[in-house]
Amino acid sequence: MSGQLTVGEIVAERTYSITRDTLVRYAGASGDFNPIHYRDDVASAVGLPGVLAHGMLTMGFAVQPVVEWADGDPGRILDYQVRFTRPVVVDPDSGQSVLVVAKVGAIEESAARIDLTVTVGGATVLGKAQVRVSLA
Repeated sequence: MSGQLTVGEIVAERTYSITRDTLVRYAGASGDFNPIHYRDDVASAVGLPGVLAHGMLTMGFAVQPVVEWADGDPGRILDYQVRFTRPVVVDPDSGQSVLVVAKVGAIEESAARIDLTVTVGGATVLGKAQVRVSLA
C-alpha cells in the first residue's frame, strides 16, 4: 500500500479455488459441521443446488487481498461488511473459483473504503461488500 490512491483504482485482484477438501478443512477449523457443506444428499434434501461453501469462508477469501494490499496487516481493517446474495456451490469434481476484485470506492482523511466485487461464474455472490482500511 503505497502512493496516492484514486477512486476507481483496482488495488487487488485474486482468484481463489475452493474444493470439497477446502470445505472439510474449514469445517474443522470453524466448528461448522452443517452437512450442507459436505454432503450432496443433505443439500439436495433441503432444496439446495448442491454442496455450498461456508458463507464465512467466502467472506474470508474476499477480504484477504485487501489485507495483503494493506501491507499484510489485518489490524488496518477498520470495518468489513457484506451481504450474502448467492450461495457458492462447490462441484465434487471441479470445485469452484471465486474471483475477488478490490477497488477504491472512497477516500477519507485517514481511511479508504475498498469496494469488493466477489463473483462466481460471473454472478455476484457477495453484495455491498465494503472494507474500511486505515491509511495511517
